Amino acid sequence: MTKLHYEMKTDKPQNMNEQQMLQLSSIHFAPYIQLATALIGKARHAGGNMFRHQMDTFAILLDYGYIDPILLKASIIHDTIEDIPGFIPQLISNADEDGEEVLELVKEVTRKEDEDKKQFLLRILNEGSQKAKILKCADRVSNMISLGFVTDPKFIERYCDETEYFILPMAIQVDFPMYQELIDLIITRRRYLEDGGYFDTRSKPTTSADSTK
Repeated sequence: MTKLHYEMKTDKPQNMNEQQMLQLSSIHFAPYIQLATALIGKARHAGGNMFRHQMDTFAILLDYGYIDPILLKASIIHDTIEDIPGFIPQLISNADEDGEEVLELVKEVTRKEDEDKKQFLLRILNEGSQKAKILKCADRVSNMISLGFVTDPKFIERYCDETEYFILPMAIQVDFPMYQELIDLIITRRRYLEDGGYFDTRSKPTTSADSTK
């Protein structure tokens, strides 16, 4: 069996020491949080709104030890271009001295007009930078946790399949612990479907007697 190996190029301490705390405290997030507040009115399938999802993704990256300013700033606004009609990308590039780099990262994780979901995820998987893959994986961890509040079984199944086929290969390239969490989340969501009898119902052909009930 081939041993998987990856080199973590993004700054990621195992435990935050005082020096890293000071580094984090010197990063100015306010301009990006202000831009992200435009997502407050954007509802999510699982409840809440898209602004909270941005901040959740930001918190997940911190939880995994990331203190890279470009990555963290991009996480706060990663859905703005895609989900805010008429959003002006230059607002990101003009936010501060990191704006240009943040904008490039946000563009990497933004679905293009001519891309379907599969093409979008394959582009990040095959062509994305390490930071884009890390950000997309953290984004998916947030979404998979929220999936626990979704009651549409077809949506849950489709989202789990998508995570398995496209996001797990990204995660194993850049962050093995995040890869492990995503596997656990897939297992728990599919167990919910199994316990609810969804797979039995899906595979069972409808009879004329069933249709009259």
